[in-house]
Amino acid sequence: MCGRFSLAAGMTTVAQRFGLLTPTAESAAWTPSYNISPTKKVIVVGDDGTRYLMQMRWGLIPSWAKDPAIGNRMINARAETVATKPAFRVAFRHRRCLVVADGFYEWEKRDRTKQPFRIVLKSGEPFGFAGLWDTWTSPEGEEIRTCTIITTEAKELLKPIHDRMPVILSHEAEAIWLDPTIQDPAELFPLLTPYPAEEMEAYPVSRWVNRQDHDGPECIEPLRELHGDG
Repeated sequence: MCGRFSLAAGMTTVAQRFGLLTPTAESAAWTPSYNISPTKKVIVVGDDGTRYLMQMRWGLIPSWAKDPAIGNRMINARAETVATKPAFRVAFRHRRCLVVADGFYEWEKRDRTKQPFRIVLKSGEPFGFAGLWDTWTSPEGEEIRTCTIITTEAKELLKPIHDRMPVILSHEAEAIWLDPTIQDPAELFPLLTPYPAEEMEAYPVSRWVNRQDHDGPECIEPLRELHGDG
């Protein structure tokens, strides 16, 4: 699964990385976050004929949902069933996006404890998780845009840490994923594979990151004694 990630990069860097000339006003208001957790705001790349950056809430609330709390359980969508699950199948065809990150966390079981690891690209650049989005309208008429991150089976580098990993798309795959004219699952499924292990690295970080309210550069530093490491 993917339950925590980071985006410390500035929006100018993000905009350039994803082919936008400048950040939008909404995305420009983003402040670096080293420990993004479910229900928090995230930066999303979309394409409605023109690429854009937008803030959305993490945890997809389907448009038909009666209770928005369902979003708390919809932070991930499994690649194997994303085309058939009622909560995701329409978005898979019509509302795809990239959820922007520069690293994510997984926890390795060690005896009675769990050791957090941060996984990044060796290039150090921001990247896009394959995501889906939807708009939910409250009884009061407020529109809330939410998203989910697609996961797949972990391979090689991540397998010893966790059996699932988020789908990270290559630069080439991003264009296909965001193309609103592509709706055939047969064209999309081949994109939902593990990112090449040789282009990634994982390193242990302090258990400081375990608490969702801890958000600072300490979260992404290689493991050492930080704040008691707990």
